[in-house]
Amino acid sequence: MSSKKILVENVRIVDPARQLDARGHLLAVDGRIDSCGEGAGPKVADCERIDAGGRVLAPGLWDIHVHLREPGQEDKETIATGCAAAAAGGFTDVVSMPNTKPPIDTAGAVELVRARAAASGLCRVHPTGAITRGLQGSEMCEYGDMVDAGAIAFTDDGRPVMDGGLMRRAMEFSKVLNVPMITHAEDLNLSRGGAMHEGEWSTRLGLPGIPYAAEVTAIARDIELARLSGARLHVAHISCAAGVELLRAAKAQGLAVTGETAPHFLDFTHEDCAGYDSSFKMNPPLRRKEDQDALVAALLDGTIDCIATDHAPHTKTEKDQPFGEAPFGVIGLETSFAATHSRLVVNGPLKLLQLIELMSTRPAAIVGKEGGSLAPGRPADFTLIDVEHKWMPRDVDLRSKGRNCPWLGIELTGRVLATYIEGRPTFRLRGELERAAAG
Repeated sequence: MSSKKILVENVRIVDPARQLDARGHLLAVDGRIDSCGEGAGPKVADCERIDAGGRVLAPGLWDIHVHLREPGQEDKETIATGCAAAAAGGFTDVVSMPNTKPPIDTAGAVELVRARAAASGLCRVHPTGAITRGLQGSEMCEYGDMVDAGAIAFTDDGRPVMDGGLMRRAMEFSKVLNVPMITHAEDLNLSRGGAMHEGEWSTRLGLPGIPYAAEVTAIARDIELARLSGARLHVAHISCAAGVELLRAAKAQGLAVTGETAPHFLDFTHEDCAGYDSSFKMNPPLRRKEDQDALVAALLDGTIDCIATDHAPHTKTEKDQPFGEAPFGVIGLETSFAATHSRLVVNGPLKLLQLIELMSTRPAAIVGKEGGSLAPGRPADFTLIDVEHKWMPRDVDLRSKGRNCPWLGIELTGRVLATYIEGRPTFRLRGELERAAAG
């Protein structure tokens, strides 16, 4: 039986795992990387040739914080539409959150997510399991059964676990099972009823505020529980400078603590809520410019380990409500690379190699998976990107069912042209690779 070969030529290889940023090639044979490096590459017969026209070839991106809504909320998103959006954003792998209806709190539910993602064929989905039954915060789930079924972490994301004793015991189980605990850091007693960051703009707009303390006190508690239990803790969607400082201190003390932030916290502040557009309503909320600057500095020095979208689709009807009544959440799978590249590389202090590491190598490592590498022998998971392409996201072009995207109509720089999983295309932007080769 003949082998399937793909040769990508005339391409800029950006591989953070090998600290490689150079003109070169990639040869994939039967879904695995045969060679990838500088130079034109080997002479190969009977292969598909792709002339990338000098565009970037990077490892497949990883997003470790995605809400796919299925089962139970298919009007917001399905696993299939979420995977299509992920592929269009350059992602080969995403980690799904368990706050569906019903929640992913049993082994059978984990298996359901994996099976439906495999059926889509567009993106690998790695499910997380709920910490508590029904996300109710009062009874632990059968963690071992969920890990056996394929759960790679535990979280009640969307809601915090307010019972510190229960969270401690859950962390102890996660340590035994060698999977991370992902914390949604929020004290409901401080945030309840809030709609945006508590500060000058919430006062101006007459909207109830959510103070820093709601996030920071919850981060501090779970860091101490990680110290007590010895568990691996990952802090989701860090939005403020005080949260960064807690993470920095925990790392300096040698604790197994990691953290993420999201593109919307890097691009927008609480001032962007001035138009009462609920596309800017998320939890935690948009903070101040000073917090944004602290997040960027934390990405530069390694305090924050990765960027994750917290892709949270809602129906148009839900988001069209008044700001105070609309649900929290924004979508970001299809705009994530372009938004962060525009903010952090084109108009910021990061190099492209650093950004790809934050969106591929590091998130994969947090959940204990191989990813973010173009080394020979690895699966041929890669994305082709035109880092100079300027474009404006439009709702009619989105593959996600959600339209709650704060980047609609904003010019971004950098566009995913194609995504491949094991040498198989899962997304190709119509006509763009041909134009790349011609250019």
